[in-house]
Formats: sequence, C-alpha cells, structure tokens
Amino acid sequence: MNIWNEPMETLEGDELAALQSERLDRMLSRIWEASTPYRKRMEEAGLAPSDVRGIEDLASLPFTRKQDFKDNYPLGMLAVPIDKVVRLHASSGTTGSRTMVGYTRADIDTWAELVARFATAAGVVASDVAQISFTYGLFTGGFGLHYGLEKVGATVVPASGGNTDLQLTLMRDLKTSVLVATPTYALHLAEAGLARGFDFKESSLRVGLFGAEPWSEGIRERIEAATGMIATDNYGLSEVVGPGVSGECELKRGMHVADDHFIAEVIDPSTGELLNEGEQGELVLTTLTREAVPVVRFRTGDLTVLERGPCECGRRNSRMAKVLGRTDDMLIIRGVNVYPNQVEKALLEVDGIAPHFQIVLDRAGELDRLEIQVEATEGVFSDDTWVMRKFAEKVEGHLKATLNVRADVHLVEPNTLERGAGKAKRIVDRREV
Repeated sequence: MNIWNEPMETLEGDELAALQSERLDRMLSRIWEASTPYRKRMEEAGLAPSDVRGIEDLASLPFTRKQDFKDNYPLGMLAVPIDKVVRLHASSGTTGSRTMVGYTRADIDTWAELVARFATAAGVVASDVAQISFTYGLFTGGFGLHYGLEKVGATVVPASGGNTDLQLTLMRDLKTSVLVATPTYALHLAEAGLARGFDFKESSLRVGLFGAEPWSEGIRERIEAATGMIATDNYGLSEVVGPGVSGECELKRGMHVADDHFIAEVIDPSTGELLNEGEQGELVLTTLTREAVPVVRFRTGDLTVLERGPCECGRRNSRMAKVLGRTDDMLIIRGVNVYPNQVEKALLEVDGIAPHFQIVLDRAGELDRLEIQVEATEGVFSDDTWVMRKFAEKVEGHLKATLNVRADVHLVEPNTLERGAGKAKRIVDRREV
C-alpha cells in the first residue's frame, strides 16, 4: 500500500510528541502576538504561552467553540493581516449561521498535502480520473479535494454538485475511476444509474472518497454492493481546515489523523473532561500549522472514538472511528437519547428498507412524538395498505428493540424522499412551529 508522506505518517512516540510540542509552542506564540480573541481567553484563565511546556499541558488550555467564530464574524478570528489571506471559505451553515475562515498561501499548500495523504491511503494514484461531485463555492469540500487530488497527479473532473444525468455521462465518457461526493448522493447516483441502464460494476469506478455527513457501515455496504467500488470515509470541518483532518486507508479500520498537523482529543461532552483511548465522546482538535486561523482545543461537536497504535497499512497515526453524530443532533424522546446515525443503522438492519429516511419530530399534547418516514424497496412496497401496515409494525418493533424508543414508521414509495448533492436533511422538527 502506498503512503504519500511516509516520514510524517509513520511518526510516533517521543519523536511525534517533540514535533507536536514544538509546533504547539510556535502556534500559541502567533495567536498571542496577533492578539486574536483566543489570547483574551488565555488571559482570563491566567495563562501565557510560556506556561505551556508541551503537549502534556494542552488540557490546561481553554476550549475554542463555534460560537467564537460567530461572535467574531466575519474575520475576527484571523491571526494574520488580510493581505496575507489568499482565499476565504465558510461553513455550510447546517447548524446555524455560517462561520468564515481564511487561508494563507501556506495553508492552501498544507491543505492539498493533507488531502493527498488520505486520497493515497484510499488507493488513489496518478493515473486515476477523479470526478468531484461536491458543490464548488464557499463550502470547503470541492476545492479541498480538487487541489489535493491534483497534487497526487490524478486527472480532476470538477463536475460540481447536482445534474445527475451529466454526472453519469461524465463517468461513462471519461472513464471516471474515483468519485468524490456525499455518501447519500453516491447512493442517489447508483439508483439513478440503475434506472437509466448505467452498469456501475462494468464502469471504471474503483474508489469513492465520501464525507461531509455522518454515515453508517450499512450505507457503506449499500454503496459498495451497488457500484463495485471501495467506499472510504474522510473527515474535516471548515473551522479547522476542511477535508483533510483524517481519512481511511484501504483497510477501512478507522480514519488516520494527520498527527503532525493536528492534536486530537476526545472529551466527555457534558463535563469537558478528557476521556481515555477507546472511550466515545466529543472530538476536540488543535491545529499545529494553520497560519490564518489557528484554533486551540476546538470543540467540533462530533462524536467519535480515538485509537492509537500502528495500522497494518504501515501508518502509525492516531485513528478516529466513523462519526456517530453530533452532540447537537442528539434527540431526547421521552427521556431516551437517540442519534440519527443510530436510527439509520437500525433501519438498514431490516430487509426491504432503502437507505433514505427522514425523522419528523412533533408534539402531541405534552408528549414528543417521533415519526420516521422511510422508503421501502421496489420489491417490498405495495398498494395493499394492510401489507404495508404489517411491515411498518415490523420496523417499529425493531426500532423499539434496538433503540428503546417508540416511533411511528411511515413507509413511502421508492424515490419519494428528496435527494441532493449536499448534506442529507435527516431531521424535521415541528415542535417549535
């Protein structure tokens, strides 16, 4: 298996700790000298850069939160003058108002390096034709993957999002071998291709680089079964860099974190206390090389597990599990905590359910009501309402047994729920309407 930057991707132990400590010291000094909002946070905690001797003191530093970006919108988080910023991006705004971030020339080069690493880990090589079906614009996904794949040497097709017929035509005519998309859009392409007579398994597709939304192993299995390609996960967020924080290798045993550029921690989301390796909690990231917008202990809101130790692929980075969901995605239904990804996993355990669903929250009197609209597959859906009701009861029983929550399941015809190239909208909350 190829490794893009073997010296850095195999660094571990004392050598890694020394590099991280050195870069942490430089980064904190930059933040302090630039008088960023985080300097005030440190001063309030009675800390100066000289008080942090290395990564062993990281936990003494206060957190950075998404609210810090919102409070300093648009560019108050910059640690460099605006004339050093060569590009601006923004978050998708799916969890509220957008957050704006800047990149220096060095940041752009680093970003391409990070994407080249996880693309290579997934099996991408210079002879590949990579079709990017992410939307180009303020969203970091399209441009991040674009420059990283070019750095690998792949031929990049900037198809952008949507226009499914064009996507399938480009795949056929250009012999696309790498697909970049959200996992839900990859499923949509597979469905649309089947309806149009496009045989994915006879196509040139062999690697999928999927991200921008949480997705389960069940979705991976569906994508791989429908297309014949290896479906890999990668992770990033605009406040930290965009895609490039971590990504899976071909073995798919966790996403390798770029430890020389980021320090990853997992904390208890309720208390902020650091958790041990293997314990599930909220991912916290510290940038070590970011120039324009360095962040210290940024609370991502994403739930995962960290593991350390070498992988059989040869890399020795930390590895993070697939994101279970977000702390702000947690639903509390009659006292039971439920995440959309858990709902997805449970649904896909029932034969005859398609991987497209939407959670609708409503209130009946003083009680919350949970409805799940989910597509039945072609072979299962029927006009016979009794048959559909019995099947819905089967799904409801499985959800009750696995999640300990009662839900009203509403089965809909195949291809009924909205598809899109962006992040899937999983939750509709009518309780505040």
